[in-house]
Amino acid sequence: MANKITTAYASEIETSARLEPKYFLFQTVLGKTKDKYKFVSLGDISENIIRGQSPSPETYKDKYTGKYVFVRTADVKKYQINFQTTVYLDEETFKTQKRNRIKGEDILISVVGNYLGSASIIPKDIVIGAFNDNSARIRINDKSVSPYIATYFLNSFFGQGLIHSLLTRTGQKILSAGNAKKLEIPLIDNIEIEEKAKKISDNEIKSLSLLEEAQNFFYQKLNVDFSKIEKENFYSVNLSDFSEADLWTPAYSFPFYVNILKTIQQKCQTVSLGEITIVKKGDETGSDNYNKYLDKKNNDVPFIRTSDLVNYEVDQFPDFYISEEIYQELKQDIKVGDVLFSNDGKIGLVAMLTLQDKVIIQSHIRRIRLKKEAIEKYRFTQEYLFLVLTIKEISKYQAEKHTLIQSTIPTISNHLLDFEIPILDKDSINEITKLVKEAFKLKDEKKKLIKEVREEIDNYFKI
Repeated sequence: MANKITTAYASEIETSARLEPKYFLFQTVLGKTKDKYKFVSLGDISENIIRGQSPSPETYKDKYTGKYVFVRTADVKKYQINFQTTVYLDEETFKTQKRNRIKGEDILISVVGNYLGSASIIPKDIVIGAFNDNSARIRINDKSVSPYIATYFLNSFFGQGLIHSLLTRTGQKILSAGNAKKLEIPLIDNIEIEEKAKKISDNEIKSLSLLEEAQNFFYQKLNVDFSKIEKENFYSVNLSDFSEADLWTPAYSFPFYVNILKTIQQKCQTVSLGEITIVKKGDETGSDNYNKYLDKKNNDVPFIRTSDLVNYEVDQFPDFYISEEIYQELKQDIKVGDVLFSNDGKIGLVAMLTLQDKVIIQSHIRRIRLKKEAIEKYRFTQEYLFLVLTIKEISKYQAEKHTLIQSTIPTISNHLLDFEIPILDKDSINEITKLVKEAFKLKDEKKKLIKEVREEIDNYFKI
């Protein structure tokens, strides 16, 4: 962002009780913009804007054992909810969450923490869910205001500037409910933008549905009843086996993990990831080189950390950006179809790159690319490799088996290369590849549309 100059009178400073230059810059731009467009405050067009509540983490379920999605603050990304990391609630716990229910076309905005200011629209066809106390729900009840355009405005450069200019600055930064109500939304009557925004949401849900279809197809072809594998609470290991183990950790010899892999290998041949792929580690550029969205230059490149792996893709608008010069120096050799895997911290998140992605990946992420020999010998594809790594019995459990704590951060170190990948028949691999390609075609189109809509919104409010 280039340097900007604005002037504030002493009376304005005294009335607002603010001292931040950005507050007055964006308030000045808002005042000028009101000469062109009519604005309404969120408080005037919404039901009571409320923060959520959080049940005990011990009640969280996965999507197989829970029924109602529970959105935490880290799941609230710009434009979309990260369903790859959401947890679920059972019926009993959900009944206790009465004031923080969400439904289709609600807007969630993060009001505390690292993701402060990100706004997501809830897909219109979502099963009813709930959200936590570090986010706020905006439910627009004025039919003249589109929740889609409101979401895109809040995520625009100008919208983000307004949000950050209203943060409470004492201690931890917070967007209070009172200040959220003061946020003003322009009445932009643009059917084309609204239709594009709806298509973006539809594409995301369709893509996730296709990926789930591919996962179900994989389970069907693997034909293993994982529910019959017992999860023992107590076990022992022979000293000879323990001394030959790669890791001297309880998880490495945990019979549940060991027996899952044995059962898979009884059904089909497997091959190690190290044999079939080239795995490359990302880079750490140093926090001094991080630029936040409001401070970045136009040619800065998204810097992808583990928290930026969203719904099996990389976040188009992550927390930090790195200069084009550093991007050129690193030469990370990232291309369409590369599979990314989080190797440290929150281990096991998987993504695949689309045509729209020009990024730098962090050192906690591994880029995985098939060797030519693996493609020829096993008929593997990048799409098949990606899909297999989304299967918890393949990826999650092998990761947990190899995890150790390095200082304070969980890591699997180089044991990603030890992961065993099932070899399905050619027709099954082709069917999975087809479904995954269809899903990522939708994701690629979605990202292109987001860029278009964002530019159109930003063009209304040049700063």
